[in-house]
Amino acid sequence: MTLLSTHGLTARYGDFQALFGIDFTLAEGEVVAIIGANGAGKSTFLKTLVGLLPASPDAVRLDGEPVGHVPAPERVKRGITLVPEGRRLFPSLSVEENLIIGGQPGRAGPWQLEAVYEVFPVLRERRQHPGTALSGGQQQMVAIGRALMSNPRVLLCDELSLGLAPAVIRDIYAQLPRIRASGTALVIVEQDIGQALRAADRVYCFQEGKVPLEGKAGELTREAISAAYFGTHHAEVTA
Repeated sequence: MTLLSTHGLTARYGDFQALFGIDFTLAEGEVVAIIGANGAGKSTFLKTLVGLLPASPDAVRLDGEPVGHVPAPERVKRGITLVPEGRRLFPSLSVEENLIIGGQPGRAGPWQLEAVYEVFPVLRERRQHPGTALSGGQQQMVAIGRALMSNPRVLLCDELSLGLAPAVIRDIYAQLPRIRASGTALVIVEQDIGQALRAADRVYCFQEGKVPLEGKAGELTREAISAAYFGTHHAEVTA
């Protein structure tokens, strides 16, 4: 069953159009990866899904209901949450205080402090430290944990692995099945194509604000992905 979808979605920054008619679907419990070069529109797409950029009401739907006009705080209450690029922790707050803030929408669900600490044990050890005093990987864990505290139905993850050591990336990605098992669907923007293909059920490739390629992760050839990624020609999905 389709949980979240977009229909002819466009987005602008002033006079600059960043997205051109994006059609997208996310099923209950699914993991979808979005790949593409810098400036392809990936982060813009996530910001539009969560309500940080405007969209027409019908362009974004949750459970088939138009939500493109719904403000970002209300979308979080309805279950759409963003882990932003750069983590954006509150520097004056401790790790635990950053996590608690994520629970402010008051949605019922499995994600409370103890559940987050079970997924990321190092955060329990450092719960009284300032959030920004942690390593980059630990800060990313706080950002994910803060988002989970809202008990999302859809978790949007922008550049999960950017700037992190390979071992830390493996640790974070190893927890995604557990997050998914809690009933949360995930949309992951990822620069590492191999990581995206391993983690996702389906992949959308963005190129200059459009989607030249979409398909099941296990059915996309390297040639098709490369063509779509770099825009050399319109790529075909090859089983």
